[in-house]
Amino acid sequence: MGSDEKATNKRVTIKDIHATAERVSNWGRWGPADEIGTLNNVKPQDIVGAAGLIRRGRVFSLGLNFDNAGPQSGLWGNRFNPIHTMLATGVDAIAGCQDSNGLRYADDMVTMPLQCGTQWDALGHIFLDDKMWNGYDARLVDSNGASKNGIEKTKDKMVGRGVLLDVARFKGVESLEDGYGIGTEELEACAKAQRVEVRSGDFVIVRTGQMERCLKLGKWGGYAGGNAPGLRFETADWIRRTDMAAICCDTWGCEVRPNESDEASQPWHWVVIPKIGISMGEIFYVKDLAEDCAADGVYEFFFCAPPLPITKAVGSPINPIAIK
Repeated sequence: MGSDEKATNKRVTIKDIHATAERVSNWGRWGPADEIGTLNNVKPQDIVGAAGLIRRGRVFSLGLNFDNAGPQSGLWGNRFNPIHTMLATGVDAIAGCQDSNGLRYADDMVTMPLQCGTQWDALGHIFLDDKMWNGYDARLVDSNGASKNGIEKTKDKMVGRGVLLDVARFKGVESLEDGYGIGTEELEACAKAQRVEVRSGDFVIVRTGQMERCLKLGKWGGYAGGNAPGLRFETADWIRRTDMAAICCDTWGCEVRPNESDEASQPWHWVVIPKIGISMGEIFYVKDLAEDCAADGVYEFFFCAPPLPITKAVGSPINPIAIK
């Protein structure tokens, strides 16, 4: 039995969660007032170096369209797909309803949970017991929003070197099966096969193929909240050791579901956001980028994905961009 198989069979306990949390903790590393966590790992020279990765001018959107055909099916909390409402239309204009204003125009609005599509989790999104990132009291996130660790604190930080770890292609499949856990050894083997190194300050994107499978079938099923391939609990140590800036995935929650624990829901989240301080990107669309990387053998690129600076929000919709 290999180490990966042993890891699959081991059930994560609350004791394991707390032990790992203490081992990988970054609390205080960037001072007691820090609110951006591992984004501190991105240095100016890293951004300059990432800009040098632009050689062909190929631009890839890693965002899923925000519309009523999105992935939310009611499996998780109060999340629903975006509701797009027109406030003024061309029909109104032609009917003469706007002529008194002296201007014919269209206007609209959208109503949606901030984490219903391609998005960042803010560091105020997940708590470990009664604390969030850097030891702040969870009660600092109240009905008015996050007084600490809000998404607006990262509005000029989400830029640097991007790295794609195409685990599905590395495994020779279109999509990993739901419930397949990706371990550290497999991530490192994938990087080696792709001839790319995960470095400090990187924005790492893991491809499982799950979203593409759903899009191909024309139905989301349990994508948003159900079973999924994803990262194993053990990869918390890898995230801490590599000092990456952010971890992203083409699934709803990055970590494997069903979870590896009978005692906690999303145990990996318990550790990586509040204790490591990692920014997490979810529901990334990576098909086009992955195909280009496979074609030219280059799995690094310039990455830019600023959040909407929504004051005190614990997440933000985004349209991440990769440029090669």
